[in-house]
Amino acid sequence: MANPYPALRESAVLVPAFRRADGELRLLLVHRGEQGVHGGQLGFPGGKREAEDASPLETAIREAREEVGLEREQIKILADLPAVETLTTGFRIVPFLARVTPPARWLCQDGEIAEVFEVKVQELARSEATGEDAANLSAWGEPLPISFYQVGPYRLWGASFRILEPLLPRLLAGEWEV
Repeated sequence: MANPYPALRESAVLVPAFRRADGELRLLLVHRGEQGVHGGQLGFPGGKREAEDASPLETAIREAREEVGLEREQIKILADLPAVETLTTGFRIVPFLARVTPPARWLCQDGEIAEVFEVKVQELARSEATGEDAANLSAWGEPLPISFYQVGPYRLWGASFRILEPLLPRLLAGEWEV
């Protein structure tokens, strides 16, 4: 399906990876509040590029600070990941994999982030964590199959799924020191 937007809006996300005391590799996901274009969805900290952002990386870092309280000194960028486009909302998303030092307690930006999830990479890799279902978004006209990861009561799908799907085997293989 082609993107219906003639000019894509630039955005960026941070894919925060870290380990807690148990040593298990985890990713941070956010459940967005109900407002906004992606309200109610599960994804990574990030958002649209603002005029003051010098680069997509600056967007990702700024948004991670605003949304979950990660400061620049807690973030080590490991890789620039391939950009993805949303299929219905007109965004081009530049993702960055980062090793982060997690705080004792994550902050949730009022009104924008409803909750955060620390998801073990091994849990996402289980076959029971993935699925496919038909979805009917208004811009599509007809139901289309969507793939997703089940995370608690939520589904991680769309652009976030397309960022994570090729990344997951690379994380499991230990391509980066996290």
